[in-house]
Amino acid sequence: MNGCRARSAGLLLLLLLLATPCSAAKQLREPAELLLGMSTALSGPLAEIGVELRRGVLAGLERANRSGGIHGRRLHLIVLDDGYEPARAAPNVQRLLDEFQVQALIGNVGTPTAIASIPIARDRRTLFFAPFSGAGVLRRDPPDRYVINYRASYAEEIEAMVDALIDIGGLRPEEIAFFTQRDSYGDAGYVGGFQALKKHGLKNELSILHVRYQRNTMAVENALADILMSDPLPRAVIMVGAYAPCAKFIRLARESGLHSLFLNVSFVGSESLAAALPTATAGVLVTQVVPDPFTSKLPLVLDYRTDLERLEPGSRPSSVSLEGYISARILLLALAGSGPPINRERIIDRLEKLGRFDLGLGEPLHLSPNHHQASHRVWPTRLEKRRFIPFDWRQIKRLLPDEEESR
Repeated sequence: MNGCRARSAGLLLLLLLLATPCSAAKQLREPAELLLGMSTALSGPLAEIGVELRRGVLAGLERANRSGGIHGRRLHLIVLDDGYEPARAAPNVQRLLDEFQVQALIGNVGTPTAIASIPIARDRRTLFFAPFSGAGVLRRDPPDRYVINYRASYAEEIEAMVDALIDIGGLRPEEIAFFTQRDSYGDAGYVGGFQALKKHGLKNELSILHVRYQRNTMAVENALADILMSDPLPRAVIMVGAYAPCAKFIRLARESGLHSLFLNVSFVGSESLAAALPTATAGVLVTQVVPDPFTSKLPLVLDYRTDLERLEPGSRPSSVSLEGYISARILLLALAGSGPPINRERIIDRLEKLGRFDLGLGEPLHLSPNHHQASHRVWPTRLEKRRFIPFDWRQIKRLLPDEEESR
């Protein structure tokens, strides 16, 4: 009898030992939450952009969570602040990947921080998805497997500006100047602008006035002085910078009697730029990579406004949070199509298999192994009464100063 009991106890112990590793392995493969990571600017001069981008991503993720998550797993976003500093972004990404074991990275703000982060993501074979940057270094040909973008590039934004200024506005390439941030972000914008001008016959780069300011500073006075001393004055200034120094440059330029049209790329954050400028400021454009977040009736934008209100009642829509929301919805579409288990490589595979797909933006998006930028669309906007509203390029000529004002 005692022997029988001993054999039974031994059998039970063996079954427990065999079952425990399987259960633990299952928990490791399929935890209760699906973790995503974000290193972004929550402090410093670009804090408003980082906060808005996070808000948009969260609005998209919570939409999925209200419906039970992805294959029964809730999505959780772990966010670390890098202050738009590459030296802080790199250790943040290491921590997200190694300590928190996130399955993908989303919502990086800026080119310099992306350049510092991507090698780490690539080394860990982890997706670096939808950075808030249009720099060419994030858009290799053939594509980097671990970098997938939503937005149009800075080159595409600036090409749209240059085409409108020259083909519609009637400017010569030499009448366009550049004000850029002194780093990889500003350089990416200027290179894109120079390439666009070459398509319009520009022969000599030295004939283009290019002034710069230091990243994470407001030191724009020397750049403005160089503009004001030029002869003739530029009739248009393409700006590739952060909203606070760009706003200061525009304000001081207007006070100094400069009548140029100012054109900003989307990274500036149009809502932040508008809030930082005097009420009566005119002649300022921003190219956007999303539709108008306030008035658009596109299905995805209607979803965005509803989900944003559910996440934070009373929150104002913005172009930045809409971009974060669209990025999250693209990622969710890919995750939904990836049956369990979900892992880092499989997420990339699913994104590349989306092909042409419609999220409700009025035109299809496209991702594939050879195409890692979902959208190429640029929407121009114009500042009016402290808000940027949709603008038609065909009206650009009336915003330009005449040649007499540039002498």
